[in-house]
Amino acid sequence: MRKTMTALLLAMTLPTLAMAAPGGDHRPGGPGPGPRMFHELDLSKEQQRQVHKLMGEQRKNDRELTQRYLDKLPEADKKALESERKASREKQQSAIRAVLTPEQQKTFDEQVAKMKERKADREAFEAWKAEHKKAG
Repeated sequence: MRKTMTALLLAMTLPTLAMAAPGGDHRPGGPGPGPRMFHELDLSKEQQRQVHKLMGEQRKNDRELTQRYLDKLPEADKKALESERKASREKQQSAIRAVLTPEQQKTFDEQVAKMKERKADREAFEAWKAEHKKAG
Protein backbone atom coordinates (compact mmCIF):
# COMPACT_ATOMS: atom_id res chain seq x y z
CA MET A 1 0.00 0.00 0.00
CA ARG A 2 2.81 2.38 0.84
CA LYS A 3 4.49 1.78 -2.54
CA THR A 4 1.17 2.33 -4.29
CA MET A 5 0.61 5.65 -2.56
CA THR A 6 4.18 6.73 -3.30
CA ALA A 7 3.77 5.83 -6.97
CA LEU A 8 0.42 7.63 -7.12
CA LEU A 9 1.86 10.72 -5.46
CA LEU A 10 4.81 10.72 -7.85
CA ALA A 11 2.57 10.24 -10.89
CA MET A 12 0.35 13.11 -9.78
CA THR A 13 3.26 15.49 -9.15
CA LEU A 14 5.33 14.79 -12.27
CA PRO A 15 3.30 17.07 -14.56
CA THR A 16 3.43 19.82 -11.94
CA LEU A 17 7.16 19.42 -11.50
CA ALA A 18 7.66 19.46 -15.26
CA MET A 19 5.76 22.74 -15.50
CA ALA A 20 7.69 24.25 -12.58
CA ALA A 21 11.11 23.21 -13.88
CA PRO A 22 13.17 25.76 -15.78
CA GLY A 23 12.12 25.56 -19.39
CA GLY A 24 9.11 23.45 -18.50
CA ASP A 25 6.38 26.07 -18.66
CA HIS A 26 5.36 26.50 -22.27
CA ARG A 27 2.39 28.74 -21.58
CA PRO A 28 2.48 32.19 -23.16
CA GLY A 29 4.21 34.50 -20.74
CA GLY A 30 5.31 31.65 -18.48
CA PRO A 31 8.83 31.44 -17.07
CA GLY A 32 10.02 28.82 -19.56
CA PRO A 33 10.80 29.09 -23.25
CA GLY A 34 7.34 30.17 -24.39
CA PRO A 35 6.23 32.14 -27.44
CA ARG A 36 7.13 35.52 -25.89
CA MET A 37 10.70 34.44 -25.28
CA PHE A 38 11.04 33.21 -28.84
CA HIS A 39 9.47 36.37 -30.21
CA GLU A 40 12.11 38.43 -28.44
CA LEU A 41 14.85 36.18 -29.89
CA ASP A 42 13.68 36.98 -33.44
CA LEU A 43 14.20 33.39 -34.59
CA SER A 44 14.37 32.49 -38.25
CA LYS A 45 11.68 30.18 -39.65
CA GLU A 46 14.15 27.28 -39.54
CA GLN A 47 15.04 28.02 -35.91
CA GLN A 48 11.35 28.24 -35.03
CA ARG A 49 10.77 24.85 -36.68
CA GLN A 50 13.67 23.27 -34.80
CA VAL A 51 12.66 24.73 -31.43
CA HIS A 52 9.04 23.69 -32.00
CA LYS A 53 10.21 20.16 -32.78
CA LEU A 54 12.40 20.04 -29.65
CA MET A 55 9.55 21.28 -27.45
CA GLY A 56 7.22 18.67 -28.95
CA GLU A 57 9.75 15.93 -28.25
CA GLN A 58 10.04 17.10 -24.64
CA ARG A 59 6.25 17.07 -24.17
CA LYS A 60 6.13 13.55 -25.63
CA ASN A 61 8.94 12.44 -23.30
CA ASP A 62 7.14 13.95 -20.30
CA ARG A 63 3.92 12.10 -21.20
CA GLU A 64 5.78 8.80 -21.62
CA LEU A 65 7.58 9.24 -18.32
CA THR A 66 4.35 10.00 -16.49
CA GLN A 67 2.61 7.07 -18.18
CA ARG A 68 5.32 4.65 -17.01
CA TYR A 69 4.51 5.52 -13.41
CA LEU A 70 0.77 5.49 -13.97
CA ASP A 71 1.02 2.01 -15.49
CA LYS A 72 2.41 0.74 -12.17
CA LEU A 73 -0.69 1.76 -10.24
CA PRO A 74 -3.35 -0.76 -9.22
CA GLU A 75 -6.50 -0.67 -11.37
CA ALA A 76 -8.60 0.86 -8.57
CA ASP A 77 -6.17 3.78 -8.22
CA LYS A 78 -6.10 4.28 -12.01
CA LYS A 79 -9.89 4.48 -12.09
CA ALA A 80 -9.95 6.90 -9.14
CA LEU A 81 -7.34 9.09 -10.80
CA GLU A 82 -9.21 9.13 -14.12
CA SER A 83 -12.46 9.97 -12.38
CA GLU A 84 -10.85 12.86 -10.53
CA ARG A 85 -9.17 14.16 -13.70
CA LYS A 86 -12.49 14.00 -15.58
CA ALA A 87 -14.27 15.94 -12.83
CA SER A 88 -11.50 18.54 -12.86
CA ARG A 89 -11.75 18.96 -16.66
CA GLU A 90 -15.53 19.31 -16.48
CA LYS A 91 -15.23 21.93 -13.74
CA GLN A 92 -12.69 23.87 -15.79
CA GLN A 93 -14.86 23.71 -18.92
CA SER A 94 -17.86 24.98 -16.96
CA ALA A 95 -15.81 27.86 -15.59
CA ILE A 96 -14.59 28.74 -19.09
CA ARG A 97 -18.13 28.60 -20.51
CA ALA A 98 -19.30 30.98 -17.77
CA VAL A 99 -17.07 33.78 -19.08
CA LEU A 100 -18.06 33.33 -22.74
CA THR A 101 -20.86 34.96 -24.68
CA PRO A 102 -23.66 32.67 -25.95
CA GLU A 103 -22.10 32.68 -29.43
CA GLN A 104 -18.68 31.84 -28.01
CA GLN A 105 -20.25 29.09 -25.88
CA LYS A 106 -21.70 27.49 -29.01
CA THR A 107 -18.28 27.51 -30.70
CA PHE A 108 -16.63 26.25 -27.51
CA ASP A 109 -19.13 23.39 -27.23
CA GLU A 110 -18.47 22.44 -30.87
CA GLN A 111 -14.73 22.42 -30.24
CA VAL A 112 -15.14 20.28 -27.11
CA ALA A 113 -17.30 17.82 -29.08
CA LYS A 114 -14.67 17.63 -31.84
CA MET A 115 -11.96 17.09 -29.24
CA LYS A 116 -13.93 14.22 -27.67
CA GLU A 117 -14.44 12.70 -31.11
CA ARG A 118 -10.71 12.90 -31.89
CA LYS A 119 -9.94 11.33 -28.51
CA ALA A 120 -12.33 8.46 -29.17
CA ASP A 121 -10.79 7.96 -32.63
CA ARG A 122 -7.32 7.94 -31.12
CA GLU A 123 -8.32 5.43 -28.45
CA ALA A 124 -9.86 3.17 -31.10
CA PHE A 125 -6.67 3.43 -33.16
CA GLU A 126 -4.46 2.64 -30.15
CA ALA A 127 -6.63 -0.40 -29.33
CA TRP A 128 -6.42 -1.56 -32.95
CA LYS A 129 -2.64 -1.03 -32.96
CA ALA A 130 -2.21 -2.98 -29.70
CA GLU A 131 -4.35 -5.83 -31.05
CA HIS A 132 -2.31 -6.05 -34.25
CA LYS A 133 0.92 -5.90 -32.28
CA LYS A 134 -0.21 -8.94 -30.26
CA ALA A 135 -1.16 -10.84 -33.43
CA GLY A 136 2.11 -9.94 -35.17
